Amino acid sequence: MSGRISIIGLGPGNILQRTPQATQVLEQVTDLVGYGPYVQRVEAPHHVIRHSSDNRVEAERARHALEMASAGRHVGVVSGGDAGVFAMASAVFEQVQLGPDTWRTLDIEVIPGVSAVLAAAAALGAPLGGDFCVMSLSDNLKPWLVVLRRLQLAAEAGFVIALYNPRSQARPWQLGEALLHLRQFVPLHTPVAFARAIGRPDEAVRITSIEEADADLADMSTLVLIGCAASRLIERPSGHQPWFYTLRSVVAE
Repeated sequence: MSGRISIIGLGPGNILQRTPQATQVLEQVTDLVGYGPYVQRVEAPHHVIRHSSDNRVEAERARHALEMASAGRHVGVVSGGDAGVFAMASAVFEQVQLGPDTWRTLDIEVIPGVSAVLAAAAALGAPLGGDFCVMSLSDNLKPWLVVLRRLQLAAEAGFVIALYNPRSQARPWQLGEALLHLRQFVPLHTPVAFARAIGRPDEAVRITSIEEADADLADMSTLVLIGCAASRLIERPSGHQPWFYTLRSVVAE
């Protein structure tokens, strides 16, 4: 089939953090598909048709993209950050597996992007210097008890933990419960960073401890990063946030 799908990570929001490959491919597509704010973020030629949709219709969005590609279009499916991290790449391939065999003959490529966890880590210092894990705190696609169990195991294993989707209007309580749960398994002085809208004009960073971490500091534009026994803060002169880094060596607990 002559159609093509490019699944593109737009990066965290700052155009300078979008990869040249993503920019190049965006100039070639005939259609843009994605969550409304991400589609609107792209500066595209006038002939490009935009197909914006709500945040909770990933399967329908993916099928629409595949149907257009089957008709010979070059469809750009866009996500913030990296399209393979809690984003549209998985949704597209799931529909390929569930859909008609003809979809398996399409030319589908995934264009990597700078994930929010990498942008946030760079703004903080080097908190991912050792082993780390990345989790979504949303229970839309998995049970909340599974989320809590994974948090516990990650904390007990000594991973730095990065939390995507920490808090929304529909889920205002989950981050608070997650922090309370983690206090059982990590030292109370463990550093926690709230990194909001990194790379965008309203960027904000707050560093505290897990003992004092307040869930109200987060929204859906925030990445919450929880340190481990090997994480350290370097205090700086007044007016400058500390540097947050994690030792590369294993620290005995």
